[in-house]
Amino acid sequence: MTEFVLVAGAWLGAWAWDEVAAELDGAGHGVRPLTLSGLAERKDVPAVQQTHVRDIVDEVERLDLRDVVLVGHSYAGIPVGQAAGRIGDRLARMVFVDAAVPVDGESFLSAWPSDHVRAAIEKNGGFWPPFTAEDYAGQDLTDDQIARIMRESTPHPGATLTEPAVLSRSPGDLPATYVKCLLDGEEPMGAARDLLAGERWELVRMDTGHWPMFSRPRELAAVLGRSVAGE
Repeated sequence: MTEFVLVAGAWLGAWAWDEVAAELDGAGHGVRPLTLSGLAERKDVPAVQQTHVRDIVDEVERLDLRDVVLVGHSYAGIPVGQAAGRIGDRLARMVFVDAAVPVDGESFLSAWPSDHVRAAIEKNGGFWPPFTAEDYAGQDLTDDQIARIMRESTPHPGATLTEPAVLSRSPGDLPATYVKCLLDGEEPMGAARDLLAGERWELVRMDTGHWPMFSRPRELAAVLGRSVAGE
Protein backbone atom coordinates (compact mmCIF):
# COMPACT_ATOMS: atom_id res chain seq x y z
CA MET A 1 0.00 0.00 0.00
CA THR A 2 1.31 3.42 -0.92
CA GLU A 3 1.84 5.73 2.05
CA PHE A 4 1.47 9.44 1.35
CA VAL A 5 3.22 11.80 3.76
CA LEU A 6 1.70 15.22 3.14
CA VAL A 7 3.58 18.36 4.18
CA ALA A 8 2.06 21.80 3.64
CA GLY A 9 3.90 25.05 3.07
CA ALA A 10 4.53 28.15 5.16
CA TRP A 11 2.11 28.92 8.03
CA LEU A 12 0.12 25.70 7.55
CA GLY A 13 -0.19 22.42 9.43
CA ALA A 14 -1.59 18.95 8.82
CA TRP A 15 -5.09 20.48 8.89
CA ALA A 16 -4.50 21.93 5.41
CA TRP A 17 -4.75 18.44 3.90
CA ASP A 18 -8.10 17.40 5.40
CA GLU A 19 -10.00 17.14 2.11
CA VAL A 20 -7.11 15.67 0.11
CA ALA A 21 -6.43 13.12 2.84
CA ALA A 22 -10.06 12.01 2.84
CA GLU A 23 -9.95 11.45 -0.93
CA LEU A 24 -6.70 9.46 -0.76
CA ASP A 25 -7.95 7.39 2.15
CA GLY A 26 -11.13 6.62 0.24
CA ALA A 27 -9.00 5.39 -2.66
CA GLY A 28 -7.26 2.89 -0.37
CA HIS A 29 -3.98 4.70 0.23
CA GLY A 30 -2.25 5.26 3.53
CA VAL A 31 -2.24 8.97 4.40
CA ARG A 32 -0.05 10.78 6.92
CA PRO A 33 -0.58 14.56 6.99
CA LEU A 34 2.31 16.02 8.98
CA THR A 35 2.61 19.25 10.95
CA LEU A 36 6.16 20.57 11.01
CA SER A 37 7.76 21.88 14.21
CA GLY A 38 6.95 25.49 15.03
CA LEU A 39 3.56 25.44 13.27
CA ALA A 40 -0.12 24.83 14.12
CA GLU A 41 -0.44 22.48 17.13
CA ARG A 42 3.39 22.34 17.29
CA LYS A 43 3.87 26.10 17.24
CA ASP A 44 5.76 26.10 20.55
CA VAL A 45 8.45 23.69 19.29
CA PRO A 46 11.63 25.55 18.26
CA ALA A 47 12.61 24.88 14.65
CA VAL A 48 15.41 25.49 12.20
CA GLN A 49 15.44 24.04 8.69
CA GLN A 50 17.05 20.74 9.62
CA THR A 51 14.40 20.31 12.32
CA HIS A 52 11.83 20.12 9.54
CA VAL A 53 13.90 17.59 7.62
CA ARG A 54 14.13 15.46 10.76
CA ASP A 55 10.38 15.81 11.37
CA ILE A 56 9.74 14.10 8.03
CA VAL A 57 12.42 11.42 8.32
CA ASP A 58 11.40 10.63 11.91
CA GLU A 59 7.74 10.24 10.91
CA VAL A 60 8.63 7.74 8.18
CA GLU A 61 10.97 5.76 10.41
CA ARG A 62 8.80 5.90 13.54
CA LEU A 63 5.85 4.41 11.68
CA ASP A 64 8.09 2.06 9.66
CA LEU A 65 6.48 3.29 6.45
CA ARG A 66 7.33 1.69 3.11
CA ASP A 67 6.46 2.64 -0.46
CA VAL A 68 6.43 6.27 0.68
CA VAL A 69 5.39 9.24 -1.45
CA LEU A 70 6.67 12.45 0.12
CA VAL A 71 4.47 15.39 -0.89
CA GLY A 72 5.75 18.91 -0.31
CA HIS A 73 3.73 22.06 -0.99
CA SER A 74 5.41 25.44 -1.51
CA TYR A 75 8.12 25.93 1.18
CA ALA A 76 7.78 22.28 2.26
CA GLY A 77 9.48 21.17 -0.94
CA ILE A 78 12.74 22.26 0.71
CA PRO A 79 12.64 19.80 3.65
CA VAL A 80 10.83 17.12 1.60
CA GLY A 81 13.54 17.17 -1.07
CA GLN A 82 16.20 16.70 1.60
CA ALA A 83 14.29 14.04 3.54
CA ALA A 84 13.73 12.01 0.37
CA GLY A 85 17.44 11.36 0.07
CA ARG A 86 17.63 10.16 3.67
CA ILE A 87 14.91 7.52 3.79
CA GLY A 88 16.60 5.15 1.35
CA ASP A 89 14.54 2.45 -0.31
CA ARG A 90 11.44 3.47 1.63
CA LEU A 91 10.90 6.20 -0.97
CA ALA A 92 8.60 5.54 -3.90
CA ARG A 93 8.35 9.10 -5.23
CA MET A 94 8.45 12.79 -4.40
CA VAL A 95 5.65 15.15 -5.39
CA PHE A 96 6.32 18.88 -5.36
CA VAL A 97 3.06 20.86 -5.31
CA ASP A 98 3.89 24.31 -6.70
CA ALA A 99 6.89 23.95 -4.45
CA ALA A 100 10.44 25.09 -3.98
CA VAL A 101 13.04 22.45 -4.78
CA PRO A 102 16.17 22.34 -2.59
CA VAL A 103 19.58 23.22 -3.93
CA ASP A 104 22.57 22.20 -1.83
CA GLY A 105 23.89 25.19 0.10
CA GLU A 106 20.98 27.48 -0.80
CA SER A 107 17.96 28.52 1.24
CA PHE A 108 14.26 28.79 0.43
CA LEU A 109 14.72 32.53 0.06
CA SER A 110 17.75 32.27 -2.23
CA ALA A 111 15.87 31.60 -5.44
CA TRP A 112 13.58 34.65 -5.62
CA PRO A 113 13.57 38.36 -4.66
CA SER A 114 12.91 38.02 -0.94
CA ASP A 115 14.36 41.05 0.85
CA HIS A 116 10.83 41.94 1.99
CA VAL A 117 10.47 38.51 3.62
CA ARG A 118 13.78 38.85 5.43
CA ALA A 119 12.73 42.29 6.65
CA ALA A 120 9.39 40.92 7.87
CA ILE A 121 11.16 38.10 9.74
CA GLU A 122 13.48 40.57 11.45
CA LYS A 123 10.59 42.87 12.34
CA ASN A 124 8.46 40.04 13.76
CA GLY A 125 10.84 38.40 16.20
CA GLY A 126 12.24 35.79 13.85
CA PHE A 127 8.93 34.71 12.31
CA TRP A 128 7.35 35.28 8.90
CA PRO A 129 3.81 36.56 9.57
CA PRO A 130 0.94 34.92 7.66
CA PHE A 131 -0.52 36.47 4.52
CA THR A 132 -3.48 38.84 4.55
CA ALA A 133 -6.70 38.28 2.61
CA GLU A 134 -5.42 40.39 -0.27
CA ASP A 135 -2.50 38.01 -0.79
CA TYR A 136 -4.91 35.17 -1.56
CA ALA A 137 -6.91 37.07 -4.18
CA GLY A 138 -6.95 35.60 -7.67
CA GLN A 139 -5.92 32.13 -6.49
CA ASP A 140 -9.19 30.23 -7.06
CA LEU A 141 -10.15 30.35 -3.39
CA THR A 142 -13.59 31.11 -1.95
CA ASP A 143 -14.06 33.71 0.77
CA ASP A 144 -14.71 30.91 3.27
CA GLN A 145 -11.51 29.13 2.27
CA ILE A 146 -9.47 32.30 2.64
CA ALA A 147 -11.05 32.97 6.03
CA ARG A 148 -10.17 29.47 7.22
CA ILE A 149 -6.58 29.71 6.01
CA MET A 150 -6.13 33.05 7.77
CA ARG A 151 -7.81 31.83 10.96
CA GLU A 152 -5.71 28.70 11.31
CA SER A 153 -2.34 29.90 9.98
CA THR A 154 0.53 30.47 12.40
CA PRO A 155 3.69 32.58 12.01
CA HIS A 156 6.40 30.59 10.27
CA PRO A 157 9.85 30.09 11.93
CA GLY A 158 12.21 32.34 9.99
CA ALA A 159 15.32 30.19 10.38
CA THR A 160 13.71 27.44 8.31
CA LEU A 161 13.52 29.88 5.41
CA THR A 162 16.98 31.43 5.62
CA GLU A 163 19.22 28.45 6.37
CA PRO A 164 20.82 26.45 3.54
CA ALA A 165 19.70 23.03 2.38
CA VAL A 166 21.99 20.05 2.95
CA LEU A 167 21.46 17.39 0.31
CA SER A 168 22.61 13.80 0.74
CA ARG A 169 21.36 12.94 -2.78
CA SER A 170 20.53 15.07 -5.76
CA PRO A 171 16.75 15.38 -6.29
CA GLY A 172 17.42 14.68 -9.95
CA ASP A 173 18.44 11.12 -9.05
CA LEU A 174 15.04 10.41 -7.47
CA PRO A 175 11.64 9.92 -9.13
CA ALA A 176 9.42 12.99 -8.86
CA THR A 177 6.28 14.69 -10.07
CA TYR A 178 6.11 18.46 -10.17
CA VAL A 179 2.62 19.97 -9.98
CA LYS A 180 2.54 23.46 -11.47
CA CYS A 181 -0.45 25.58 -10.47
CA LEU A 182 -1.04 27.90 -13.39
CA LEU A 183 -2.61 30.85 -11.56
CA ASP A 184 0.70 31.22 -9.73
CA GLY A 185 2.78 31.32 -12.93
CA GLU A 186 2.69 29.21 -16.06
CA GLU A 187 6.06 27.47 -15.82
CA PRO A 188 8.23 26.02 -13.04
CA MET A 189 11.25 28.11 -12.20
CA GLY A 190 14.80 27.61 -11.01
CA ALA A 191 15.86 24.14 -9.92
CA ALA A 192 12.48 22.59 -10.78
CA ARG A 193 12.71 23.74 -14.39
CA ASP A 194 16.17 22.25 -14.76
CA LEU A 195 15.28 18.95 -13.08
CA LEU A 196 12.21 18.49 -15.25
CA ALA A 197 14.55 18.20 -18.22
CA GLY A 198 15.82 14.93 -16.74
CA GLU A 199 14.38 11.45 -17.20
CA ARG A 200 13.08 10.88 -13.67
CA TRP A 201 10.84 13.94 -13.31
CA GLU A 202 7.40 14.56 -14.79
CA LEU A 203 5.34 17.75 -14.99
CA VAL A 204 1.62 18.01 -14.26
CA ARG A 205 -0.26 21.29 -14.69
CA MET A 206 -3.34 22.28 -12.68
CA ASP A 207 -5.55 25.21 -13.65
CA THR A 208 -5.82 26.61 -10.14
CA GLY A 209 -3.93 28.72 -7.63
CA HIS A 210 -1.03 28.12 -5.28
CA TRP A 211 -3.13 26.34 -2.63
CA PRO A 212 -4.79 23.46 -4.54
CA MET A 213 -5.40 21.43 -1.37
CA PHE A 214 -8.13 24.00 -0.67
CA SER A 215 -9.21 25.10 -4.14
CA ARG A 216 -9.15 21.70 -5.92
CA PRO A 217 -8.69 18.94 -3.31
CA ARG A 218 -10.33 16.16 -5.32
CA GLU A 219 -8.34 16.99 -8.43
CA LEU A 220 -5.10 17.19 -6.46
CA ALA A 221 -5.78 13.84 -4.78
CA ALA A 222 -6.31 12.32 -8.22
CA VAL A 223 -3.00 13.75 -9.41
CA LEU A 224 -1.26 12.27 -6.37
CA GLY A 225 -2.85 8.89 -6.98
CA ARG A 226 -1.83 8.87 -10.64
CA SER A 227 1.74 9.80 -9.73
CA VAL A 228 2.26 6.28 -8.36
CA ALA A 229 -0.03 4.45 -10.74
CA GLY A 230 2.16 4.94 -13.81
CA GLU A 231 -0.52 6.97 -15.57
